[in-house]
Amino acid sequence: MALWVTNVVPVELRPNATEDDLQTVIRAVYKQVLGNQHVMETQRLISAESLLRDGDITVRGFVRAVAQSELYRSLFFETSSAYRFIELNFKHLLGRAPQEQAEIATHVVLYSEHGYVAEINSYIDSDEYLANFGEDRVPYVCGNQTQVGVKNVGFNRTFALVRGNSASDSNNQARLISDIGSNLPTKITTPQSGTGRSSTNKRFRITASTSKASASLGRVSKQEYVVSYSQMTQRIQSILKTGGKILSVTETN
Repeated sequence: MALWVTNVVPVELRPNATEDDLQTVIRAVYKQVLGNQHVMETQRLISAESLLRDGDITVRGFVRAVAQSELYRSLFFETSSAYRFIELNFKHLLGRAPQEQAEIATHVVLYSEHGYVAEINSYIDSDEYLANFGEDRVPYVCGNQTQVGVKNVGFNRTFALVRGNSASDSNNQARLISDIGSNLPTKITTPQSGTGRSSTNKRFRITASTSKASASLGRVSKQEYVVSYSQMTQRIQSILKTGGKILSVTETN
């Protein structure tokens, strides 16, 4: 039984759009970027909506405003792990799941070094975003389609993140951390209760280079840290603060 529609008709803001057309676009952006969360009237970004209406920003600019808003931050950043936050950024802004550990690790480092806004902009300013959505098309789930430069494994991983349009993204637990960390294919399974081992109980090996100062003194230039899921973000930030560089993040046995 199909749980998503594969022939999605993209929503696009066209020239000479009516107010009804504009509202359709605005609703589509809120739905996609906020992961099907209900948006109350008091939560709407009225200023950004006005800029879009007046042509001062494009749909891409409105997507950026929503993703950088305090609402998005409170829903998906402040209450989620770094892995879950990045998973959802891929889903909301590129319409697909992350493909491999390297993609996740790159964004963990980007956020840790440059902050929240840079992490959000990295998706919206990417060649992939522009190729798929351009300036005036609302992002949509396209990870179930063949895309240039995107591996086929992304189909199942996107499926695991979507679970049908009726589901919201309020769950703050990462869904793909085990498969991606172990470089395993993601199986399509029906959600069910069980007592399987949670990905949050797994341990991860962080490989990092030491600071340039240490290396210049002939000290060890590479170190490894084995940490729990909950300790990962804190350890990465600690490494970066001391001048180190993250080389890889992998799941241990």
